[in-house]
Amino acid sequence: MAEARLEVKLLAGTPNAIPLIYAAFRQCYSPGFVGDLWPRLMQGEISPEKQAGFIAKVLESGHDSPVEHVSYSFAVQGISRALTHQLVRHRIASYSQQSQRYVDESDFEYVLPPAIARIPQAREKFERFMLEAGRAYRELKAILQEHDRGNKAGEDARFVLPQASESKIVVTMNCRSLLHFFELRCCRRAQWEIRKMAWKMLKILKDELPVIFHHAGPRCERLGYCPEGERFTCGHKPLRTPAASA
Repeated sequence: MAEARLEVKLLAGTPNAIPLIYAAFRQCYSPGFVGDLWPRLMQGEISPEKQAGFIAKVLESGHDSPVEHVSYSFAVQGISRALTHQLVRHRIASYSQQSQRYVDESDFEYVLPPAIARIPQAREKFERFMLEAGRAYRELKAILQEHDRGNKAGEDARFVLPQASESKIVVTMNCRSLLHFFELRCCRRAQWEIRKMAWKMLKILKDELPVIFHHAGPRCERLGYCPEGERFTCGHKPLRTPAASA
């Protein structure tokens, strides 16, 4: 058993992302058929820079639905089950998560919260409990196997595993969902673990598709003020003024 380390890898993205978004935007405002425009885009008759400039200009108006045509898939490991319970609440997405039912967890890794890691007494208690949970899992699994549960023993023994148990997941979101995800999960008020993961994902996408993700991040950065209200604000941005909310 050991402490898990976060790793985020981009697996795939929609090919020809900029031409596709450009074509989708153009179809909204053009009487013509962008199917006829597509070969010209593929042949470079309209430069990527010109396409990106058009996309950026339209996005500034608040029209962002065409970016849904492009999506990205990430593989993530070194995250806790506590994180994935938050992640799957983002419903316009696809998930494929490592199963505790079919994967043996006898030597599971775990995520150690920094606040616990900083306090020797808390860390010692936390790591001792991880060892106890692992021992309980192995013993329960052995007992269940002895009582004819066979290869299904793990699906019952897993009930003693903690939320700190490490998990691996593949997640796919379209660009609009990703922008919303970053607005919420890059915020200073987001839980530390999912916030760390979100920033790693965003760093990758800022390089991958800057025209869409260059200004992505916490919602307050886009708005210029904190929309959380006095009770929940972190203080990084001023609260919304009456003029801003009018």
